[in-house]
Amino acid sequence: MSEQTNVSRRTRRDFMKTAGIVSTGIAAGSLLSAPAVHAASGSDVIRVGLVGCGGRGVGSLIDRFRASDRLPEDNMKVVALGDVFHSRAERTAADLARMEDRRDQVDLSPDQIFGGFDNYRRVTELSDLVLINSPPAYHPDHYLYAVEQGKHVFIEKPFCVDAEGYRRCMRANGIAEEKGLTVCAGFQRRYERHNVEWVDRILAGYIGDIVSSRVYWNGGGARDRGAWQEGDPEMRFQSHCWYVFNWLSGDHLVEQHCHNIDMGNWIHGKGDPLAHPVSCVGHGGRQVRRTPRFPIHMSGNIYDHHYVEYRYADNSVMHSMCRQIPNNWNLVAELVTGTKGRGQGHWLEPTGGTRWTARGRAQDEPTGYVQEHIAQAEAMRSGTRLHDGWHGATSSMVAVMGVMATYSGQMINWDDAITRGRTLFPYDVELTFDTVPPVTIGPDGTYEHAVPVPGEYNPFNT
Repeated sequence: MSEQTNVSRRTRRDFMKTAGIVSTGIAAGSLLSAPAVHAASGSDVIRVGLVGCGGRGVGSLIDRFRASDRLPEDNMKVVALGDVFHSRAERTAADLARMEDRRDQVDLSPDQIFGGFDNYRRVTELSDLVLINSPPAYHPDHYLYAVEQGKHVFIEKPFCVDAEGYRRCMRANGIAEEKGLTVCAGFQRRYERHNVEWVDRILAGYIGDIVSSRVYWNGGGARDRGAWQEGDPEMRFQSHCWYVFNWLSGDHLVEQHCHNIDMGNWIHGKGDPLAHPVSCVGHGGRQVRRTPRFPIHMSGNIYDHHYVEYRYADNSVMHSMCRQIPNNWNLVAELVTGTKGRGQGHWLEPTGGTRWTARGRAQDEPTGYVQEHIAQAEAMRSGTRLHDGWHGATSSMVAVMGVMATYSGQMINWDDAITRGRTLFPYDVELTFDTVPPVTIGPDGTYEHAVPVPGEYNPFNT
């Protein structure tokens, strides 16, 4: 029996015990089904609250509407909106009010629209289902609070930006399982039919045992969010331009490339939601994302390219590459090599055998973004188990582990990463716009002094 097989058979209790985060009464696989959901109001209405009213947050709410359109029994109603910027939540409420075809699915008054860093608490308290779309660093505490309050959760990827966030997510996972709550993750590729069919065939041995994979998110650059008003407090500025600060986004390897890493981890882990590499090594840097070439609100202190080699217990290797530099070779894809063939994205080709290609998405077939909400709505109504939190947190931490390697230039072992990986986010601090953030602007007016330097950066808590 291979070491990888032993890893895949570990229970969630064993894993959480190793990480020191076991919750009393939680056993692996203990929740195969749960009571069907009933709103706290006693009606059959599913009260939905949105935390984070940026582009992806509003997008997830629209996807939830579209899921409801396909489910005649679904009776959802948006009852709360929250964002660190109150004005953004108000704009979202105004946009919803103009959607005449959604008026019977929206029930918002001014006292149900919240701003500030504690907005998630107010939204959670009014909701049965909380859609968490805040910047990634906030996900662990928002998730943990929601399940502690007994609420179902949709949580956008990535789940965390550091090891402490991962540990909090794993604790939340245990609570959600113990309470029978549904947890749906924004790794929508796991809900796209062609991806499911592709991975199912791989795991069934269509191209033999997996030897290696290559996962890419090479693109031209991050979206320009627009400069914030000059003179605003540093915390307000960084909250607006959160993507380019590693303590808020985890770097683009974590925030964006985690999709491809999740696909690779799904394959190498043979479907085990707790599977992970045992070590990784990599390199990265910052060639163009620096002031004055990039404006200050697009530079921050993250890298613009990463390469990581992840090694699993069965000695298979995942090669990970991501880049945000204009005018370069671009590719967003996953490729696999097995002992009996190869494949990419939608096709598999056994050596000397018949090439298989997944059927394309039909015109009326929902996207993965919608399908994940359909799955959660159906699970909530029927009481069937849906818990994406295990693979969501694990794949996110695999990405974090990669950044630890590229920032430091060191080989990183999984057990070290999850137990003593460097904490980036100021957990347990009551944040306001006057709080001094972990990263501050330098005397030269840039954040170059806060960019991690391989060979100097310590990836672990001291």
